[in-house]
Amino acid sequence: MKHDSVKKSESGDFRVAKEPFYLPQGSEIEIFEAAHQKKLPVLLNGPTGSGKTRLVEHMAWRLKLPLYTVACHDDLSANDLTGRYIIKGAEVEWIDGPLLMAVREGGIAYLDEIVEARKDVTVVIHPLTDHRRYLPVEKRSKIFHAPDDFMMVISYNPNYQSVLKELKPSTRQRFISINLGWPAEDLEIRIVCREAGVEEETAGKLVKAANKIRNLVHQGLEEGVSTRELVYAGMLLKSGLTMRDSLHATMIEPLTYDSDLKKSIEEVLKNYFSF
Repeated sequence: MKHDSVKKSESGDFRVAKEPFYLPQGSEIEIFEAAHQKKLPVLLNGPTGSGKTRLVEHMAWRLKLPLYTVACHDDLSANDLTGRYIIKGAEVEWIDGPLLMAVREGGIAYLDEIVEARKDVTVVIHPLTDHRRYLPVEKRSKIFHAPDDFMMVISYNPNYQSVLKELKPSTRQRFISINLGWPAEDLEIRIVCREAGVEEETAGKLVKAANKIRNLVHQGLEEGVSTRELVYAGMLLKSGLTMRDSLHATMIEPLTYDSDLKKSIEEVLKNYFSF
């Protein structure tokens, strides 16, 4: 394979134009900045809706870097990340995938929920997560070296891990890890107030109820109410939708199909809201 030295272009198409609102839970911003400075890849661990994607967006804005986000799924392959040849008229044209774009241009390549992708995806990112920092593209018989401002970030929800979809130690140990749980109560209230535009009293009730519901995770509930769903609940309440419909649509129905668990969640909510 040939070794191509790639340079960052002046394209700003993937830059985060406006500062995303983010309240840190701990030292995650400082850890992220240090990782970028030392060219280290980052793994974000945490449940759904705990702020992983928002943190990456905030850091892309803070570091003034383009952000290439890929939502991983069962059919996502290494070729989807690196690129492919397409037929355009009478010619065959190469189209860069998002990972190759990030390596060429510099910036943050963010693979959200990495274990949802096919196994060949983790194989292709391994050379980017150690001292080599390069991306091999077999279809082009080239190796692309990442510039200094390239950063590899992946996210993982350990609550969904299984024998078939667990992040292997050989991959985990290539990254520094930042754990994001549910925000502390005071922080989460501030987030819901800011993002949903509701009064502190309403936000406080939503967060307190959510923390009670999260205790049901040990009693059969797959995962607790996300901060995202609390923001949605506040937005629906703010829109004038009834209390019952707002809470059912955000804090009950998305969590479970089990009728008994739904009743348990509803009882928790009735301790804080009248509906």
